[in-house]
Amino acid sequence: MQKEDFLRNALEKRREQHAFRQLRTGGQRIDFCSNDYLGLARSERVQEEALQICRQLPQIHGSGGSRLLAGNYELVEQAEKLIATFHEAPAGLIFNSGYDANLGLFASVPQKGDVIIYDQLIHASIRDGIRLSPLQAFSFIHNDMDDLEKKLVNADGRIFVAVESVYSMDGDMAPLREITDLCNRHSALLIVDEAHATGIVGDKGEGLVQALGLQAHCFARVHTFGKAAGCHGAAVLGTATLRDYLINFCRAFIYTTALPPQAVAVILAAYDIFPDMHEERKHLQRLIQQFRKRLGGTSETPIQVVMAPGNEHARGLAQHLQDNGMDVRAILHPTVPKGQERLRVVLHSFNTEEEVENLAATVLSYS
Repeated sequence: MQKEDFLRNALEKRREQHAFRQLRTGGQRIDFCSNDYLGLARSERVQEEALQICRQLPQIHGSGGSRLLAGNYELVEQAEKLIATFHEAPAGLIFNSGYDANLGLFASVPQKGDVIIYDQLIHASIRDGIRLSPLQAFSFIHNDMDDLEKKLVNADGRIFVAVESVYSMDGDMAPLREITDLCNRHSALLIVDEAHATGIVGDKGEGLVQALGLQAHCFARVHTFGKAAGCHGAAVLGTATLRDYLINFCRAFIYTTALPPQAVAVILAAYDIFPDMHEERKHLQRLIQQFRKRLGGTSETPIQVVMAPGNEHARGLAQHLQDNGMDVRAILHPTVPKGQERLRVVLHSFNTEEEVENLAATVLSYS
């Protein structure tokens, strides 16, 4: 159709840049791609516990509406209380995804005249929420405390600071102690996205904020369940006042059908299991050290990086690994800046040392 020429032109430009995206499955390849860090997305125990919960419910196939209409039920409120207690927060509110949680939080809470200062590598969901809010927004250089302080000194009014505890493209951690000190000194409200720390960081997988004992210093935390928890959804943690505010003003919460009880049952099962997965987290750390020794890098998390500048180069290396039975994906421009294209390698508790060694040898053999 001629009416779609503008769509075809945009897609053709992507192809010319070697940046055209396509959906694909992992097939039978070894998983070095998913965010299922602890293997809970494939866990029979999670499935069995969730099914036990579901058998006690009168309805498991759908929620019937938004939480403010027919979609609220006892199980989801129980889950919110359990998650808030585990993460040492006064209250929590479950959203359908981490994207929804960040979009809704940042679009609804800041007011006109407020300022938000965010790490330049912050997730797209937070950027999109900021775009929908009436505040002024400024980025600071990634994990650069001097630049953050300069931005704080120059800001007027109510200030929010937004960071991730673990960054999804590089796997590095935020210097949260220093960030918290700066926020306290400048009376800024700190929001931390714990998506890639949940289940992984801390003795029980409680996240970086709690591992450092900083939970009382956060205005809000976002814990998502689609990574190490192996399921779906997210929770915004904060005070009961913040929860009430989101229920009343957050469009991403108000105007969407609630998660069905079956999905919430899986969240409850995951939270019953992952705090005790100490051996799995220890094994992950051994794989991380093995990967760093063979291929370099500084990340202390399951997210590891192999730099492959240029979209064509990154695609070629990823295809080489896929041809050798490993599911590794390239991260291309414009997702990352030009010249910083890379492979994002994800390690899991179900990967073996032999698999990681094979991965490293295959990367090093590519020319």
